[in-house]
Amino acid sequence: MTTRPRMLPVAMAATLLLAACGGGSTPSPAATSSASSTPAATAAPQDPVTLDLAHSYTDTQPQAACGAQVIKEEAEGAGVELTIEIFGQSQLGSDAERIASVVSGDIDLDIQGASALSALYAPMSAVDGAFVFDDSDHMFRFFTDPASDALKQGFLDETGVRILGAWNTGARQFTANKPIRTPADLVGLRMRFPPSPQFLMNAAAMGAEPVEVAYEELYLALQQGTVDGQENPLVNIKAINLAEVQDYVSLSSHQLSSNLVVMNDEAWTALSLEQQAALQSAVEKAMLEEPACVVDAEKAILDEFRDGGTMEVVEDVDREAFRIKAEPYLRDNFSPEQVEVLDAIRATAQ
Repeated sequence: MTTRPRMLPVAMAATLLLAACGGGSTPSPAATSSASSTPAATAAPQDPVTLDLAHSYTDTQPQAACGAQVIKEEAEGAGVELTIEIFGQSQLGSDAERIASVVSGDIDLDIQGASALSALYAPMSAVDGAFVFDDSDHMFRFFTDPASDALKQGFLDETGVRILGAWNTGARQFTANKPIRTPADLVGLRMRFPPSPQFLMNAAAMGAEPVEVAYEELYLALQQGTVDGQENPLVNIKAINLAEVQDYVSLSSHQLSSNLVVMNDEAWTALSLEQQAALQSAVEKAMLEEPACVVDAEKAILDEFRDGGTMEVVEDVDREAFRIKAEPYLRDNFSPEQVEVLDAIRATAQ
């Protein structure tokens, strides 16, 4: 908790650094909570507790404003003597350093992408597979359903870190100087993908020719023709002004970008039953609020592209053609444990 010294395990952070990387419909509140979130027996109730919650986002991004902030407000408003202190914008270290600190217990709570967490537990990478989730509602349903219990338990057993929930931070879309409607349109294009094993596997699954370029170098790579196109959520496309160097955004929604809320298990078990229930409820509230904020932000971005003529929006993408191509490839190249995660996710589709 916040009274503990923040000592970063250097060896683990170095290993994790290799894997760290940088809409859908609004989820239905009718989804039920996972049995894995049932609190365990703990210390005496109502002892005041302060937890630190770390992440890498700016205060105005949905992940912070509608995710971390909602967790704080809901948990503190439950009247169970919980205080959440938020440390955003990587104040407590990079993604790799922070998750290492969650493992060691120097950070209580963190917000991480599935691909970064897969450096600790390889089956987690399936969460970031192409066309694994249908939409935000599907992601919410999986992570609040007993179908996700095996993934959560496996991650807990391997790391000593508990998964409290997950949300979609925006579907990834293609941009290029021509429309991309089918897998055939990717042929001959050098498409930038993040330097992550799962993202590169997604590229191969969809028939793309991937080129690894850091996010910070993407604009220049497109401007200079090092790559022909790329894929990112709309908020990222807007943030680095890709409309200046790309003519088309094709709404493929081929992968949902994930955020998982993770917590050191010793910090969790030190909470009272009432505090555990309040914190879990706060996370599930954020699981609804954050994707809704993303939807609003993406609508505004698309309206700006359409009205300003800065980037042509291609809506008639044959997503089914991409999905039919991607799923067999993932099944053939996933480990048996990753296939189990894929099957569990698809079992909660509607």
